[in-house]
Order: sequence, then structure tokens, then C-alpha cells
Amino acid sequence: MQEYDPSSESESQVDIVELLLKRQAELSALLEVTRAINSNVPSQTLIEMLEMIMRNNLRVRKFRLMLRNIDQFFCVSNFGDELEDFEDLQKIGDELLPLRNAQKITKHQDPLFNAYDYFIPVHHKDEALAFVLVGKFKNEEKLLDNSVDYIQTLINVIIVAFENKKLFKERLHRERLTREVELARQVQNMLIPQDLPNNLFLDVASVYKPHQSIGGDFFDFIQLNNDEFLWCVADVSGKGISAALIMANFQASLRALVSLNITLPELVKRLNKNVYKNTNGDRFITLFIGLYNDKTRRLKYINAGHNASVIIQKDNIGTLSTGTTMIGAFDELPFINEGEIDVMPETIIFNYTDGIVEYDGDEEQSLTEENLLHFLYQNRDKSIKEVNNALIEKIEELRHHEEASDDITILSLKIH
Repeated sequence: MQEYDPSSESESQVDIVELLLKRQAELSALLEVTRAINSNVPSQTLIEMLEMIMRNNLRVRKFRLMLRNIDQFFCVSNFGDELEDFEDLQKIGDELLPLRNAQKITKHQDPLFNAYDYFIPVHHKDEALAFVLVGKFKNEEKLLDNSVDYIQTLINVIIVAFENKKLFKERLHRERLTREVELARQVQNMLIPQDLPNNLFLDVASVYKPHQSIGGDFFDFIQLNNDEFLWCVADVSGKGISAALIMANFQASLRALVSLNITLPELVKRLNKNVYKNTNGDRFITLFIGLYNDKTRRLKYINAGHNASVIIQKDNIGTLSTGTTMIGAFDELPFINEGEIDVMPETIIFNYTDGIVEYDGDEEQSLTEENLLHFLYQNRDKSIKEVNNALIEKIEELRHHEEASDDITILSLKIH
């Protein structure tokens, strides 16, 4: 018969008391962390709280917290011994993360691994968000498995808080970007002429369809005096906000320079200087600019690497291609040629950007320049607004009403 040992019962009671006190401390620490998260304290504060709990409550003497950013893990918290090389910590994560559960690694054959007691991963669904390496528990530490479970719970809570902070920041960034894009769109719409002439002497009609909320296409119509008007259609390389900003600056330059009453070649020369200065040659603009004098019925124009505007006079159709290279690519334009032509009554001039004839889909979904000329000639007796609308319908049918891959801009003139 086994003798009763009162000392054994006393040790068990001490163990239970120690466990209860330990659990109470752990729950209190977890509650403090939760309160801090709900108070939206900075991430660094959460890291400091985590390290304090690891050192004081759990008596961990070596610790590494590796957080995922895109496809790599980076150490965001560590203490105890000199920090290993980045590649070494990556190696541990690459090998052990597929296991998904906490692993005791003291007996691992690689000394890089067995320098720690436990590897603790943090997953969300199928994605690994972080992992923890802990080691050098004090020898008197008891119930290590329970401590590891607690560490895993604590790390999960903190990592989820990090993820929520990141998602919140991303949402704020998206909302701010959306507001900025909307503001840019409103500003750009203000820059696009809304009231175009439609009278006994001249009809002007336009279509402006940016690929995104804002675009890199541009057109302007400027009445210089009773006898002269100038118009411009342009396309900046690239898309989005940066393209729209470049184009807004270009329009401001155009309007300022036009007021100086300089020749078209000088105007294009100065526009090139301004664009090159603002973009350092990283962006370029193609454009067509025309100047018409109603008294002399003379049209002067320069095509700077742009899609050639189409001119229809009675039964003749042609293109306006004389000019220079794109502007903004070079500090000095290699040449500038000015085109001139006499304008007959009821002449149509069709200006457009490359979104009309270029498309990323199948070849049969694209409108060739030859097709465009044929279409315009066949519809030359319609009003220019009707021609524009019919052309857009034709393009949408060809492309099966799929989203355009580029901005589309049309500026049509009919000079009576």
C-alpha cells in the first residue's frame, strides 16, 4: 500500500496557484493589449507592449517577430542575441510556414533553427501573415505548451490589428485618391470648351471621351478677333492624372502664348520649350494646331506628329500633315514647316486623336485611317454633329461596345 505523501499534495497546490496567477497575468496583459488596439494606439506601442509581455510575463529571453510585406518577411520586433541575417530568417520561414502550426525546433538539425525553442506561424485563411521565433525560456519555466498557445493567441490579436490598420490606411488612401481624381476630372472638364460656335459662318462640334475618369487628350477653340480663330487638338503620352496635369499646363501655356500674337511656327517652338522644361523629355505631346482667317479664307496649320486632320472640300478629300515632330521630346525641334491652304465654302475639317483608329482588340474591331476617310466622305452632307455621333456609334459597334483602350477626342469644323 502506497504511503500518503503530504509534501506531494502541497506541491500540487502550489502548482495550481502558480498556474492561476500566471493565467490571471496573461489575461490581464491580453486585456490591456485589446484596450490599446481599441484606442487605436500606434503600431510601435503595440510592439512595445508585446515585448514587455514576452520579457516579464512569459520570461522569454530571445524573440523575433517577422511580418509579411508583399512576398517577403521583415523583422519588426526582436530582442536577445544579435539579430540574424535577413536571408537566414527568410530561410526559417520558407521551410516551416507550410506546417501552419507551432513547432518545437530545439532538435532541428540546422543550428540556425535549434537556436530557438519554438516557431509560431500566423495565418489568415491560406495566407501566411507573420511568424514568431521564441527561445531561451528560463529553466524553471513550467507548462511551456500553455505559454506557446498564449503567445500564438497574443500574436494573432496583434497581427490582426496590424492588418486592420493597414486596410484602414488603404481605404483612406483610396478615398483620398478618388476625391483627387474627381477634383481633377472636374477641373479638366472646366478646361474643355463647352460653348462652341454654331452660326452662319462656322459650325464646331466635339466629342470628348476619356478612357479613365480623366485623360491625356485635349482640344481648345480660341476666337482671336472678329476675323480669326485658332484651334488645337493634342494627345499627351501616357494616361491618368499625370497626363492630365501635363495637358492642363499645356493649355495654360497655349492660351498665354496665343495672346502674344506670334506666328504659328514661333508658337509651336515655344510650346515645345515649355513641355520639355516641365517633363525633362520624359513625356511628349502630339498636336494639330490650325489658324483660320475668315477675311482671306486662308488656313495656316502645323501638325506636330499627330494624326493628320482630314479636310473635305466639295468632292475632294485630303489630309493635313505638314508640320514637325512631336513636341516635348527634344529641347529644340529639328524643323518646323507651316502648311497653308485656301478654304472653300462648306469645307469640313475633321480633327481627332488616335483613340479613334487604335484599339487593343482584334484587327476587325479597329477602324483604319482608310476606313475613316471613306466614312467621312460618305457622310459629308450631314451636319458635323451628326457625323461625329455616327462615327462613335460605328466604332462602338466594331468594338462590340467594349471599353475603349485609349481616350477618344473629336473636334469637327464646318466653315461656311
